Amino acid sequence: MPAGTARASVPRMWSWRILGLVAFAFGAIGLFVPIWPTTVFWIVAALAFARSNPDWAEWIYARPKIGPAIRTFIETGALSRATKTAALGGMSLAAVIVGVALWKRPLPLGIGLTVIAAGALFVITRPRASTGG
Repeated sequence: MPAGTARASVPRMWSWRILGLVAFAFGAIGLFVPIWPTTVFWIVAALAFARSNPDWAEWIYARPKIGPAIRTFIETGALSRATKTAALGGMSLAAVIVGVALWKRPLPLGIGLTVIAAGALFVITRPRASTGG
């Protein structure tokens, strides 16, 4: 092992772990705030934990309602029909909220709707998972 390699990997590991903890915390907000997403943040958390503490990623995968969908997405990039429907429904609600909040401000409105449309396009173009809907 070259000199300094182990020392360089410790900050990298902690960077991944901190990113995972922040993403997990943001996702946990979605458990209590209906329009706040949980899954996307927990996907980021699982990916970060896989690089820093795989046991923590496995803990996310073990969550009964959300874990299998996260594991499937990370491993295959596929989303179930139910997951796509929920994601697109949430994005539609977000688009309505953005439209109502920003209808007199064309530039922020356009940016907000463009970001939502890009997210929707991403979801629509994911392959369909063979299980879970």
